[in-house]
Amino acid sequence: MKLDHVNVRTARLAEMRAWYADVLGLNEGWRPDFAFPGAWLYAGEDAVVHLIGVDAAPGADQADLRLEHFALFAGGPAELDAFRARMKSKGIPIREGHPPGAGITQVNIHDPDGNHIHVDFRT
Repeated sequence: MKLDHVNVRTARLAEMRAWYADVLGLNEGWRPDFAFPGAWLYAGEDAVVHLIGVDAAPGADQADLRLEHFALFAGGPAELDAFRARMKSKGIPIREGHPPGAGITQVNIHDPDGNHIHVDFRT
């Protein structure tokens, strides 16, 4: 098994679509003709983030709980440097993590709805 995608509910669908494209470089692509608004965002051939449009921002109710974070892998040291520069140019704060013995750098960011994402780089 491998993780196929994450599903994120948002009351700010247009803003979230733009953010995932602009900040993470994901591309909007084919999505089934569901009866509710949304977008599928792709990394290469894989739809890795599914956005679902909702009328109100998800709250703290059990039915509305959000995932603590999800992670994307984005390459090695050269890609890490480019990602840091991209976040700086966009004014997006980052927090880096270095799990002991894992050989990766985690760059932690948050989307416009406050969802925690870390982008992993081999170091």
